[in-house]
Amino acid sequence: MAPALVPPFTAETALAKVRMAEDLWNTRDPDRVALAYTEDSEWRNRTEFLKGREEIRAFLRRKWDKELDYRLRKTLWGFRDNRIAVTFEYEWHDEAGQWYRSYGVELWEFNEAGLMRRRIASINDAPIDPGERRNFTP
Repeated sequence: MAPALVPPFTAETALAKVRMAEDLWNTRDPDRVALAYTEDSEWRNRTEFLKGREEIRAFLRRKWDKELDYRLRKTLWGFRDNRIAVTFEYEWHDEAGQWYRSYGVELWEFNEAGLMRRRIASINDAPIDPGERRNFTP
């Protein structure tokens, strides 16, 4: 039986939570992804500040309309109690075909049911040549 992915996290459950988030985001389905967050979840994503699932869902729709063929990898950086820190990188291209690698750090805070109630993301984008890609859809 798989362990419950709720706080307080252990090394095993924190890593499983990161893998689950990576898999979920790689679906690029805003409706499914938004369900991982509390109704009143708060985000900082680059310069945007979002509150609640509806704003998150709208943000994700805009994101994946722009970031085509998006593919994400997350790495567990640390955890404590109800918090997890991850590093990540993802690759995508724009409508003109220019590829980018976006990378950064996320800080996550969860409620007792295991839904994320706060996400703070710092992200940088670097243009890359197609031959430099590292993240591919399995």
